[in-house]
Amino acid sequence: VHTGVQRNGFEMKLSKTRTRRIQQNRNGTSPKKSLQFGKNYDILLLRETLNYSLLPFLGARDQKEVQTTMNQYELALVVSAKIEDEARAAVVEQAKELVTRFGGNITNVEDAGRKRLAYEIQKMKEGHYYFIQFDADATTPNEIEQRVRIMDNVIRFLCIRRDAE
Repeated sequence: VHTGVQRNGFEMKLSKTRTRRIQQNRNGTSPKKSLQFGKNYDILLLRETLNYSLLPFLGARDQKEVQTTMNQYELALVVSAKIEDEARAAVVEQAKELVTRFGGNITNVEDAGRKRLAYEIQKMKEGHYYFIQFDADATTPNEIEQRVRIMDNVIRFLCIRRDAE
């Protein structure tokens, strides 16, 4: 049967005889033997010392430095041509807000105008095309696609990563 004893913030599992020796040493009844924890305790103490006391002096060399690079993306939206201009502008503004909400920086918004679709979608033969170019982290396009997928009046969308130019 093992019992837990705390020493310098670490909980050690000891046998009953060692626990009795610790209690006797604390009471002063048996001062002749001191408790020695052995090599494992020294390693734990060294690890604690390195982690907490030396880390501020070491600086960022030992800590992971994560550099996030901004990738260039383009979001193509095909908006329904049956809605009014104000509603169409509101849909594009919603898409722009999604980009900025998830940490993207919009670089260019291009209105390609009304074009004929390659095939009929939801009984529509025409759609209004928009291309939104932005810089963002790698996780941003997935978040945007999840939100755009459920937007009304968006017939089709595609978010691609552009090559660095």
